[in-house]
Amino acid sequence: MAETDVGRPPRDEVDRIVVAWQRERPDLDVRPLTVLSRVSRLARHLDLARRSAFARHGLETWEFDVLSALRRAGAPYRLSPGALLTQTLVTSGTMTNRIDRLVEHGLVERQPSPDDRRGVLVQLTALGLTRVDQAFADLLDVERALLGDLTPEDRERLADLLREVLTPFDDAR
Repeated sequence: MAETDVGRPPRDEVDRIVVAWQRERPDLDVRPLTVLSRVSRLARHLDLARRSAFARHGLETWEFDVLSALRRAGAPYRLSPGALLTQTLVTSGTMTNRIDRLVEHGLVERQPSPDDRRGVLVQLTALGLTRVDQAFADLLDVERALLGDLTPEDRERLADLLREVLTPFDDAR
């Protein structure tokens, strides 16, 4: 069996892809694939696992995003639509639509802003709070399982390395 550039036989699909590219394009350094293809594949698995966890609580991913932003705000679990835009990275039209749908489902309510007569705040309802808390606990179980047998030290090291890769993107916003 062909070996990767580090002298080990392929152990996963990414190793097989790397070996094939090394064979077909020996003129290129394909080592970035060893990390980023795994990150990409993991992201797909994480997305499926998250969707499944949220669905068990009757939520779509976008609903969880909005509800969790409100939950993280702390009691009384309310934010302006502008603050929700910042945290969820969607357009104002999209956010208006999302808030409307969450109101219809009884998960949030609009309230007048005490600081601005024209302003509105979006607040979790009791049902929204219960639903987001349950979905979050389920999500953590799913994510813990995805990390498998990594030791706490390995998880911390992986988190540190990923932070180094992501920080320039976050700083550019």
